[in-house]
Amino acid sequence: MKTLLLALALAGLQNQNLDRVEIQTIPVQGNVYMLAGAGSNTTVQVGNDGVLVVYTQVEQLAPKVLAAIRKLSDKPLIWIVNTSIDADHFGGNDALPKLANAAVRQNVRIVAQQNVLNRMSSAPRGAEPIVPDKLWPNDEYFVPQKDMSFNGEAVVINHMPAAHTDGDSIVFFRSSNVLSVGNIFTPDRYPVIDLQNGGSVQGLINALNRILQITVPLKYQEGGTYVIPGQGRVCDEADVVEFRDMMTIIRDRVQDLIKKGMTVEQVRAARPTRDYDTEYGPNDAFLEAVYKSLSSKK
Repeated sequence: MKTLLLALALAGLQNQNLDRVEIQTIPVQGNVYMLAGAGSNTTVQVGNDGVLVVYTQVEQLAPKVLAAIRKLSDKPLIWIVNTSIDADHFGGNDALPKLANAAVRQNVRIVAQQNVLNRMSSAPRGAEPIVPDKLWPNDEYFVPQKDMSFNGEAVVINHMPAAHTDGDSIVFFRSSNVLSVGNIFTPDRYPVIDLQNGGSVQGLINALNRILQITVPLKYQEGGTYVIPGQGRVCDEADVVEFRDMMTIIRDRVQDLIKKGMTVEQVRAARPTRDYDTEYGPNDAFLEAVYKSLSSKK
């Protein structure tokens, strides 16, 4: 079932008409930029050492993503970070490095938490993996944190267990004071809690709290550390606080309804998200995922 869902996602992305997509380049802070494309954000860090990207978007957008990068740097692409198993975030893992480093002999290291590689490479007995091996990460990590120095600053990658998925990573550019957090945080929309790939509502809240431990506001929770989500606008700590509080309140409401013996249909009818739907939804799939995540607890 998991491989089927991923196959459908990949097929849907391949069938999109992306000719009219424009990549917008948004300076964030320090050496870090955000490239906004077909619904997903690519984080780019540039400097004398080369280029690092978080998310490669889809294969068809690789020429446009590279064109945007080349406006920032003519250096080779050295690092790619895949922060989850989301198909629209790793689709350019093969195409983008080939285009970026066509004139130089430069291997690209693709970093991801080991659960991302495990899910990409899994397949029913006797079948081919649903994700071609050319898209797999080649530098997976299995400890809570991976770090390196690149372009004169510390880059710290943290695993967020059982959040949006079980292989989520957040990437902190320490000197630039920017966090790239993937689909753990989705401003202006409810998050996807991917139960099929190990996500959970409590893990998502834990990850949001970890983000808030790292972010430092300039004043009154505004400014300071900037947060780049997998989709949507650049944010700061105040935005993450609002989102974390929403998630916590909805979790508590649904948990209370579960304790009263309500079914998922009854919970949906009770509309525990009604005061947030104008900003984030409505989204029955999100509410159902919260219900199932809490109901599965022993």
